[in-house]
Amino acid sequence: MTTIDRVSIADPGELSDSRKRLALLILCGAVFLDALDISLLGVSLPSIKTGLGLSDGSLQWLVSGYTVGYGGFLLLGGRVADIWGRRRTFMAATVVFIVASLLGGILTAGGLLIATRVLKGIAAGFTAPAAMSLITTTFREGDERNRALGVFAMTGAGGYSFGLVLSGVLTEIDWRLVFFAPGVIAIAVLLASPLIKADGPRTGGSKIDAAGALTVTLGVMALVYGLVQAPAWGWASAGTIGTLAGAVALLVAFVVIEAKHRSPLVPLSLFRSRSLSTANLVSVVWAGSTIGWQFVATLYLQETLHYSALTTAFAFLPLGVIIVAVAKFAAGPLVGRWGTRSVVTIGMLIQATGVLLYLGVGVGSGYTTAILPGIILHGIGNGLVYPTVNIAGVSGVADERQGVAAGLITASYQVGAGVGVAVLAAVLTATGGADAGVAHFRWAFLVAGLFSVAGLLVGFFGLRPTTAAAVAAPAERAASRPLSEAAAER
Repeated sequence: MTTIDRVSIADPGELSDSRKRLALLILCGAVFLDALDISLLGVSLPSIKTGLGLSDGSLQWLVSGYTVGYGGFLLLGGRVADIWGRRRTFMAATVVFIVASLLGGILTAGGLLIATRVLKGIAAGFTAPAAMSLITTTFREGDERNRALGVFAMTGAGGYSFGLVLSGVLTEIDWRLVFFAPGVIAIAVLLASPLIKADGPRTGGSKIDAAGALTVTLGVMALVYGLVQAPAWGWASAGTIGTLAGAVALLVAFVVIEAKHRSPLVPLSLFRSRSLSTANLVSVVWAGSTIGWQFVATLYLQETLHYSALTTAFAFLPLGVIIVAVAKFAAGPLVGRWGTRSVVTIGMLIQATGVLLYLGVGVGSGYTTAILPGIILHGIGNGLVYPTVNIAGVSGVADERQGVAAGLITASYQVGAGVGVAVLAAVLTATGGADAGVAHFRWAFLVAGLFSVAGLLVGFFGLRPTTAAAVAAPAERAASRPLSEAAAER
């Protein structure tokens, strides 16, 4: 492993505070767009189905196509950003995102519309790790970076919540606006992007590991695709088993390739970092819990309590507001004071409590007494865990690998989200007989709660207790020693 001679973008000390804040504002536009685009279609799907005459299967792929493209290209996107330049990658992928958004607003064929969603997901697979690695290499590791990543996480939560409400408003006018709106915001982000400080010279390998990129991209896409389709195909069907087996085979081939390649896409030495490995595992089960819970809760609110789609969106609005507040004002300072293990453990405990409160819901449950308390606790837990796993996932990683580290943690989230929704959909199907009533929802909420408990245990036993001094390793030390040595310390 080569020694890193200098920080990839520039020594963070060279940037003024105002320049850093401006860069953070622009980069947060990327995660805002990603989260917005995921939630924006939620309320508008019935109108799109009627307007274009789409089947339920095609309609699902307007959402799933984005997820498959996004999850599949994150690791490649992170490595391209490390080699080609993070700002350059960020701007180029934003252009693709804009084109796909505008095309989505004018196309009328279902298949082509789905293709634009896949293309947008692929573009996001490049912008997300590029943006996050620009942040982690602009802000010094420790309190400064923790606060920046807290803002980054806060913006993502805000984008998701805003997308739910905006979806209802735009659909009332014209459902096509839900495709145009992200493109308009992306244009503003692109125009401001030259204000981000350009990357410095690359110091690591300059070649893309083509075989590794191909196997991991196809493997992750196959995994997400198989998980998304499993509830419709059946978990024991040939299609599900074949797709998931193919995904496993591709990912095993990827590990073999990386172990032998001179300039691997993802150096396996990264996983010697206990912090990075544990953060990725926590991200998987945390996303499985939170996204799976929201999937089940949405169905419960609409099918059992008969909320409209717009009312459901507003019912979830406090979730996003609380995540934003906790991520901005609490997560970073608490990590600096208590360390990542304590914050992850407390966050997962609060989230588990919020999820398990839903075991008591019924056909006549009131919003303020039965629904809102769980949403509040869930929001607090999310606001603590989301930025903290991002902090843990990039701590101690040399700047030349920050893009890959950022891609890993985001890919873990996407895989976890796919696992959570697929597993909870299967639970609903298996327990939802004619006389099930709300019992099948309770079983699904129980499984979502167990995901949270798993995240609590992984975080507590996997992350080491840290103090502010241990978290805040100086950037110069990370820049002056081999990555394997820095990783071994953790």
